[in-house]
Amino acid sequence: MSLKPDLATQYAEQLNRQCFCIGTDIPGLLERMQDNFARIGVVQSLLQSHPHLFSSAPVFIADTQIRQMREVVKAIESVMAMPQWNEAVMQTAPVIARKEMPALGVFMGYDFHVGAGGVRLIEINTNAGGAFLNVAMMQAQQACCIGMGDFLGTPVAAEGVESRLVAMFRKEWALARGDTTLVRIAIVDTMPATQYLYPEFLLFKELMESSGIEVVIADPSELMLRDNTLRHANGVVDMVYNRLTDFYFDLPEHWQLREAYVSDASVFSPHPRAHALHANKRNMILLSDADRLAQWQVPPETIDLLLQHVPKTLALGEANAESLWKDRKNWFFKPASGFGSRGAYRGDKITTKVFAEIQRGDYVAQKLVPPSGRMTRSKTGDAELKLDVRAYSYDADVQLFAARLYQGQTTNFRTPGGGFAPVYAAPESILACATDLALASECDAQGGILQMRQ
Repeated sequence: MSLKPDLATQYAEQLNRQCFCIGTDIPGLLERMQDNFARIGVVQSLLQSHPHLFSSAPVFIADTQIRQMREVVKAIESVMAMPQWNEAVMQTAPVIARKEMPALGVFMGYDFHVGAGGVRLIEINTNAGGAFLNVAMMQAQQACCIGMGDFLGTPVAAEGVESRLVAMFRKEWALARGDTTLVRIAIVDTMPATQYLYPEFLLFKELMESSGIEVVIADPSELMLRDNTLRHANGVVDMVYNRLTDFYFDLPEHWQLREAYVSDASVFSPHPRAHALHANKRNMILLSDADRLAQWQVPPETIDLLLQHVPKTLALGEANAESLWKDRKNWFFKPASGFGSRGAYRGDKITTKVFAEIQRGDYVAQKLVPPSGRMTRSKTGDAELKLDVRAYSYDADVQLFAARLYQGQTTNFRTPGGGFAPVYAAPESILACATDLALASECDAQGGILQMRQ
């Protein structure tokens, strides 16, 4: 039996409203993570420091929409590989981004809103965080009954995702250095131990070192460029896993990283060129411009796919400021080089003063795409949270999906019941849930699926 895409979406949305039959064992997950961290000398109470890092509620997405997200990623990457794209982007890119780099950039993050209106790309990020946390979360799923666990399967991810993540870093190294041995990676961020996603850095270290690659977690000040070699107290840094949000190494305190990148003293991933080519918000203008894509001779089917799934995006300026202000409720305003939703405004929330200020900055206006929702259950009652879906990809291949549940204007990790959530594909066989009375009764008894029978 085959479901139409709209019907598949309908059942996924129904699960997001009414299914509490499977979820993340958060206490067990945090306890295992803390035990692992203790073995490498890190003592941290994750329950106290990160109470909203993980949500217990999974997110259900129609399998047809999972396929659409994969197709969108491949389509975008095919356009970004064109010489015309490179020429257009590099015209306004900083000088440091114009340096040709063989490494592709790890952990591209494609963020989507998914719902009855379809799949819509919200933004692209080059150093998308959370992948290792989500891999750990996938291994901490528990169902209310055996039957439902078997029925829903496992969260969506590439087969052997952990080994593929390790292979991704090895490939980046091989692209830049050939068959030489990768000995040491530095994961670099500002005061890393104070970063909210610091637990992910520890998971990265654990996974890589289990594969024979040494990892140091370092602030930029702990690195030194000497004799065209980037060094840490532990030794030579062969590769930098770059988690800085100073994408072009503009800050004075990052001068050694800048020099190391320019002189090829170490392999950087992701790097300034990857950010310019992929993650600058102005790139969404190009991806939603049918005339420009046609001029570049992008295949018509690819153009149609992009126009369907990439919201119209415009550069905010004097010429269109008045019209965008009048229609502001239908637009979202973002800084072209922003990150983490900083400086971003929903049109219906923006004030005249702020709008006047952002006109003088480098801002884009993106057609508003409302997020879908997920009902969550806690001791204080049920609550509907907003959600987005992140597709982590490398070389146009999606490695895993993860959702983020939140309240407020943009994603955050401050919402009770919110945080990272695993993504389950709602399959065509979901109709069985409506007719399998025995399974539904068992789930009802355990507080799982409610009102799924029709």
